Amino acid sequence: MAVSAFDHPLLAALVGDDALARLFAVEAELAAMLRFEAALAEAQAAEGLIPAPAAQAIGAASDGFRPDTAALAAATGRDGVAVPGLLAQLRTALGAPHARHLHFGATSQDAVDTGLALRLGEALAILDRRLAAAVAALEALEARDGARPAMAHTRMQAAVPVTAARKIRAWSDPLMRHRTRLRRIADAVAVLHFGGAAGTLDALGEAGPAVAARLARRLGLNLAARPRHGERDGQAELAGWLSLVTGSLGKMGQDVALLAQSEVAEIRLAAGGGSSAMPHKVNPVRAETLVALARFNATLLAGMHQALVHEGERSGAAWTLEWMLLPQMVVATGAALTHAAALAGEIAFSGEPPQP
Repeated sequence: MAVSAFDHPLLAALVGDDALARLFAVEAELAAMLRFEAALAEAQAAEGLIPAPAAQAIGAASDGFRPDTAALAAATGRDGVAVPGLLAQLRTALGAPHARHLHFGATSQDAVDTGLALRLGEALAILDRRLAAAVAALEALEARDGARPAMAHTRMQAAVPVTAARKIRAWSDPLMRHRTRLRRIADAVAVLHFGGAAGTLDALGEAGPAVAARLARRLGLNLAARPRHGERDGQAELAGWLSLVTGSLGKMGQDVALLAQSEVAEIRLAAGGGSSAMPHKVNPVRAETLVALARFNATLLAGMHQALVHEGERSGAAWTLEWMLLPQMVVATGAALTHAAALAGEIAFSGEPPQP
């Protein structure tokens, strides 16, 4: 049994997404933070802040480093974040004289948030490909069935005859708009988070901006005018986009479930879920799952807006809340897009709409 449906050995097949979940696994999280540390050392050596041999040693030690996860879990439970424990183990592996140059001038949030930005970039590339696949599947459905007659429904009542294309475009057009929005969202997410203890890079002196610029280039991230430790509007905007995507897919799922009702039968599904008591049923499981995932993300979005409230320059409480919510929203969106593309391929419009 699992607390989260996304990790449940059975329910994960319905609402989970292995490719995206791997980006939030502890291995991926630690690897991204270690990548930050190696790139930071390289940038600082280039600016003469630490010795070049130290940067080389940090890079070599970070590559494939395998921490003691039990000890790291205990440290995280004490410190509220994994970075101090991870650095302690890495310094032990480095030894003198290089260990003292590790993480110079940085803070835990730099490693955590930059590591998240790196992983979110991969996640958004996956979601973009899935958006394109869902749109293509709906376009194929429209090409085949778009001219067939259907019935518009307003306020749950039959209204006037339309074509199936009218309904299909109400599902596909929002997804195309979401792809356009994603280009801006992806740029806003791919931002270096590097500010040191309180966002001022004081420990690096005049070399701070140059190190930050080198670090951003090395990691392929955008360089913000100043660090955004306590400013979480980017993360909240991403959460809003995720909820928009699943909300649009939920509308599609709701429509399909209603149109596939036995009494309506405007849509026939080539596949569906079975019943333990009624073998004649073809339950619209994918459509229902789209509705559930839309409502799930809409619920979590309120929490992400709560996580905007950071007191001062850093909030442990708001930060932790974000960690609990955002990964689930990403995975839910990935699962919804996979279901939507498959569902589009299972739909056939009957061409026999009911009379108003």
